[in-house]
Amino acid sequence: MKQPVDELIQLYQDNLFATAFNVCKNADDAEDIVQDVFIQYHLIKKDFESEQHIKRWLLRVTINKAKNVVKSFWKRNKMDLENYIETLSFETPEASNLFESVMKLPDKYRIVIHLFYYEDYSTKEIANILSLSESNVKVRLSRGRMLLKEMLKEEWNYDE
Repeated sequence: MKQPVDELIQLYQDNLFATAFNVCKNADDAEDIVQDVFIQYHLIKKDFESEQHIKRWLLRVTINKAKNVVKSFWKRNKMDLENYIETLSFETPEASNLFESVMKLPDKYRIVIHLFYYEDYSTKEIANILSLSESNVKVRLSRGRMLLKEMLKEEWNYDE
């Protein structure tokens, strides 16, 4: 099974951008990564089992490319987190604060929190996407939640 690229762009462009930005924290790099992922998909001669398999492949390639960008020497012209958050729209100020707190988490916790809560993946699916054991994903989710709880508790106590 191989879906047309334009259909996949319509379906997954925003999710892939959010995932790439989550890893590299730079909007320009995230756009480039998403474009590269779709080009790579177009050029490969792989046959996928299902649409879900395609989505997982796209996410995995996006994460790998984003990690490569983070490690690269040419990482420049970054948009800082505050400027990016200002470009997003949230239903409530609490949702904005929560997203900002998630973005401040260490990489290994931030990506599993993002995939679990913002992309609605199960721990088993996240384990497959990130090439981790399911128990490792659960541990990272638990530790990420604990860090978020501490961050938000400090903010809550500070506001009073």
